[in-house]
Amino acid sequence: MKMMFSSRCQQGMRNENQDRTGIELNEHTACFLVCDGVAGLPGGELAAQIVRDSLLEQLRDSEGFTPAITQAAIEQCQQTLLAAQGTNPKYARMSTTLAALFIDRKQQQAWWAHAGDSRVYHFRHGVLYQVTRDHSLAQQLHEAGYENAGINSNLLYNALGVEPAQPVTFSDVITLTDGDAFLVCTDGFWLNLTTQEMEHALRMVNACEEWLTLMEQAINRSVKSDNLSALAVWIGEPQEATLFYSQADVARFLPTRY
Repeated sequence: MKMMFSSRCQQGMRNENQDRTGIELNEHTACFLVCDGVAGLPGGELAAQIVRDSLLEQLRDSEGFTPAITQAAIEQCQQTLLAAQGTNPKYARMSTTLAALFIDRKQQQAWWAHAGDSRVYHFRHGVLYQVTRDHSLAQQLHEAGYENAGINSNLLYNALGVEPAQPVTFSDVITLTDGDAFLVCTDGFWLNLTTQEMEHALRMVNACEEWLTLMEQAINRSVKSDNLSALAVWIGEPQEATLFYSQADVARFLPTRY
C-alpha cells in the first residue's frame, strides 16, 4: 500500500505553541496525531507533549494493532497525564485535545480517535467523506438546532486530563482505497478554512506537502492568531487523491495579480 504524508506545526500570534504533532510509522502500521494544550489553564504545552510521547512510545515498532489496542493505549495516556497532574499542584488541571489516525498497512484499514476540538477529515477522491464531531459547546448547540454564532469554540466538554474523565470518541474501521486522503489538524488550522476550501486546495496540487502549503498560505493571508498544526496523509498515487481544479478554485489560494 503506497502512502505519502507531510506535517506542519507553526506558531501563531500566541506567546507559546501548545500544539504537538507526532508520527509513528513502520512497514506494518502507522499513527498520525496532533495534540493541542487546552488554553486558559497552566501546563497545556506539557499535557500535549505527555500525551503525544506516551501514545507514540506505546505504538512504537508495533507489528500490528487493532482498535482495542489503540483504545487501551489512549487510556494509558490518560492515566499518565493524571499522574503528572498529581506531581505539581500548578499543573493539576492541565489537559489537551487529541486527534489520532491509525492505519493497519497489512490489512489496509484505518480508524481514528479524538477528544476535544482537534479534528480528523477523511477525503475520498478529492471530496470530503467524513469529519469528526467536536466535543465543544458550539458543536452541541449546532447539533441541537440552536444558533451558535458568537459562542467561544474553545469551550470544550471533553479533553484528556479533564475531570470527570470521559471516553475518547473512536470511529468505525474503514477499508482504505487508493484515492483516500486524511487531514489531522488542530482548531487553529480548521477554523480558518471551510471544508469546501480544503477540497478546492486538494484539487490544485500533486503532493501532500503542496496541499498543506496551499492551505497554510491561505490562512496566513487571513487573520491568524492561533497556532497551526496539521498532518496530511494520502493513500495511493497522487492523481487518485486529487481532482482537476476549475478557475473558480483558484481565487482563494492564489494572490491576485495587478
